[in-house]
Amino acid sequence: MARPRTPLLSRERIVVTALRLIDDEGLDALSTRRLATELSVSGPSLYNHFATKDELLDAVVDSVIGEVDLSMFGPVRAAGPAGAAGSSGALGPAGAVAAAGEAWTPWPEALRDWARSYRAALAAHPNIVPVLAQGPGRRPNALRLADAVFGHLVEAGWPRGQATRIGALMRYFVTGSALASFAAGFPADAEVYDAADYPHLGEAHRLAGHRGTVDEGAFETGLEALLDGLALRFERLAPRP
Repeated sequence: MARPRTPLLSRERIVVTALRLIDDEGLDALSTRRLATELSVSGPSLYNHFATKDELLDAVVDSVIGEVDLSMFGPVRAAGPAGAAGSSGALGPAGAVAAAGEAWTPWPEALRDWARSYRAALAAHPNIVPVLAQGPGRRPNALRLADAVFGHLVEAGWPRGQATRIGALMRYFVTGSALASFAAGFPADAEVYDAADYPHLGEAHRLAGHRGTVDEGAFETGLEALLDGLALRFERLAPRP
């Protein structure tokens, strides 16, 4: 039997092609007709794998979330009634529920490493961020991510309500930082910044040329400030001797 001229259609191939199209041309470029053309197949054949465009977009978004490293959270275990997540909200020592001999990453370090990996994944696919920001929905990788973050925080000693809010806070921070470039938003034309109107923006025309340094520095500054604030809150939650 002769080999087919084009590779057999699969969900993975459709998702990879759709993501490449979004990366190159933006969300508006994604359509059934355009995707079928890129794959050299008929439009209806796509519906054998995805019933709707929204279902396909969910799969594309989840493939991006699948690029995020979650290894710093390790295996998640349920805390006991007297442990970090007891109904009273009492805190135990960070990592106290970790099995003997099993590596435990302190929660600030875990959140720091995860946030950096999360931002790197979104920065590699900025056009998909507006869809991703809507929440995990039924996306498996997104739900695994939420489960890993929440589970680690609870095991570290955060009450469940606080852990939920911290997960949301981190998500807001990371997705917001990936939505656009602060530095690139300033025109490189020095004449825009008339000293009479903008006395403190005399060097603003240089920002776009230092986009990476400014944006990355802003993310790191915000991340450290956020973690420092959470560490202070965690200390206040600790039971008094």
